[in-house]
Amino acid sequence: MLIGMLFIAAIMVVITCVVHLAGLVGLSHVMRRQRVHPANLTTVLGQGFAIIVYVLTIFALHSLQIWIYAFAFLFGGAFDSIHDALYYSISSFTTVGYGDINPAGHWRILGATESANGFLLIGWSTAFLVSVSTKVRMFEASLEDGWVKPDEHSKKV
Repeated sequence: MLIGMLFIAAIMVVITCVVHLAGLVGLSHVMRRQRVHPANLTTVLGQGFAIIVYVLTIFALHSLQIWIYAFAFLFGGAFDSIHDALYYSISSFTTVGYGDINPAGHWRILGATESANGFLLIGWSTAFLVSVSTKVRMFEASLEDGWVKPDEHSKKV
């Protein structure tokens, strides 16, 4: 049973990483294609709106990943209700780990794996947001220093 649970855990990590990668790549593609990447916007309001879109999309990605784990727990029989499976999944993914409900025996391995996976995915999201924010700040600095005019920058992108 241990090998089987480790295999399920590995599959879940792969699935959630692929979902995350696809989501971030898709988000970046859409934002660039629509010309609403924060570094292309010259107003604080526009940049703020674009960053909020990034944050909400990343939140949606994490929510989807949490639901994927919750369904794995539910369909695997670790919990009797979607409420308990989802609550436990949120608690594990975010590494809060209240411990007030726990899955049966061998399913605890998947819960621990979800915590490590969630920790890494949240870190990946944070790095992505820092990268976007850095590009915004570099663009603002180039405007302040007179390196690039807003029209010149939009033609290059």
